[in-house]
Amino acid sequence: MTLSFDYHSGRVLPIVYSPVILTTTVILAYYEATLNTRKRIISTFLLLLISNATIIIVDLATSGGGGLWRFISLCLIVGIIAVAQGSLEGGIFGDLCLMCPEFMRNIFHGMSASGILTSSLHLVTKAATENSRSGLRQEAMVYLSVTTSFMLLCAVLYAFVFAKLPIVKYYRSKAASEGSKTVEDDLVAAGLEIQLTRRADEEGHKQLDERLTIKQLLTENLDRAMIIILTFALTLSIFPGFLSEDTVNHHLGSWYAVVLTTVLNCLELFGRFLPVTERTLSRKVLVVAAICRYSLVPCFYFTAKYGGGQGWMIFLTSFLGLSHGYLTLCVFIGATQGYKGPEKNALGNLLAVFVVIGVALGAAFNWMWLIGRGW
Repeated sequence: MTLSFDYHSGRVLPIVYSPVILTTTVILAYYEATLNTRKRIISTFLLLLISNATIIIVDLATSGGGGLWRFISLCLIVGIIAVAQGSLEGGIFGDLCLMCPEFMRNIFHGMSASGILTSSLHLVTKAATENSRSGLRQEAMVYLSVTTSFMLLCAVLYAFVFAKLPIVKYYRSKAASEGSKTVEDDLVAAGLEIQLTRRADEEGHKQLDERLTIKQLLTENLDRAMIIILTFALTLSIFPGFLSEDTVNHHLGSWYAVVLTTVLNCLELFGRFLPVTERTLSRKVLVVAAICRYSLVPCFYFTAKYGGGQGWMIFLTSFLGLSHGYLTLCVFIGATQGYKGPEKNALGNLLAVFVVIGVALGAAFNWMWLIGRGW
């Protein structure tokens, strides 16, 4: 759908998205121990698939027309996507926290790679449709088509392949022996129903009663909550709104924001490949690093206002992406050490809540860049 720039869609849609995903994630984090993780993840993959397909259908039905009511319909679909994303993110984090830290590293590699793929699609489609009046619409349709296909692929792989991997069966069986009930259907799907029943009868109920509560886990991880919230709030206060709307007066013209976004995604992925040491897992070091990143705010502001040049802006964007990728990796890798299966799943859901709070704050802070611009 073609949207008027006056709607500030890049800023409005995150404001619609953030409260819904936050509410969903908090509610599901509270009830995580009673939820069926397999059904939760597969159903939300399918809901995301349907939502993305609906946007394509609405656009085709309206021939790409703009207008307020079409924008409102888009906001409603984004709200549904937020519900699905809130369920999926907590479910995935909780599921992977049951397993070895390398799995969490891999999920962050995938998240960063998806950003690079999105930026690459943007570069290719922009080059192909730059002289077309409906170029932006065509770019969006390509992106949504690719996303819908990936959602279908993810649902199929998770439902029929992931649960049967030997290492996944090992960690899920271990979690079940420690009292976790969220993996029952996954173990059944992997053909381990007899093992699951025996372990649940012998050990599960007792260990589940001994697990830490949500409140206790939250109390023990307040510093991690602070790190995640500070990190995501800063990054999302600058990206994408500031980079897409506030830095357009350069030699690259309309390509400038696309280049900056690509640079940020590439450096974020690079940051998540950096080695993690005992020192970088120190909570005090990570808290200090998260706070020090806020020195980037005046740097971005003065570089944009006083014409620091494209090179300086690209450098700042690179550091923003690199530090974001590495900080989040360190926090998540060290988060579940020393906990039992049910506690790891609960903590994974809490970490998702912290991420969403950071994203919501970042979306809100993003509006502050408009101060003084006559809006």
